[in-house]
Amino acid sequence: MRPNGQPVLTLSQIEYGSSQYLAARELRQDVLRSPLGLELGPEDLKEEQSQLHFGLFDAEGRLLACVIAVCQPGAKAKIRQTAVDPGYRRQGLASTMMRQLEEFLAARGIDSVTLHARRSAIGFYRKLGYETVGREFTEVTLPHRKMVKRIA
Repeated sequence: MRPNGQPVLTLSQIEYGSSQYLAARELRQDVLRSPLGLELGPEDLKEEQSQLHFGLFDAEGRLLACVIAVCQPGAKAKIRQTAVDPGYRRQGLASTMMRQLEEFLAARGIDSVTLHARRSAIGFYRKLGYETVGREFTEVTLPHRKMVKRIA
């Protein structure tokens, strides 16, 4: 525990194919796809070996949240598949994870990030400094907006 009573949370990079990766993939399925009646299929997963996977872990090593970053040309990255364990929502974990991820990416020369936010998450990302770009579009059956942020 920190002096303020908050648990110590650590963002760690997850190796593709590891047990942590499989746990994160299951969390993404449970949180992001199952409620929509969808499955993370081979098409969704085919590029993941070349992407950066992260998990937010508590002091006991429990995976509480996960996210993927895709490095792109021009010192850019795309953030995708952000998921928080339902039992830990509304505790600031997603904000903590996103700040730590941005620090990780900035330290590696990334200066801007993009993401596709579900309509229901736009307010959350705005509070973190992201701005909407372009028109609303449909992705995985839900309305989304592209959002961007300069991190360096």
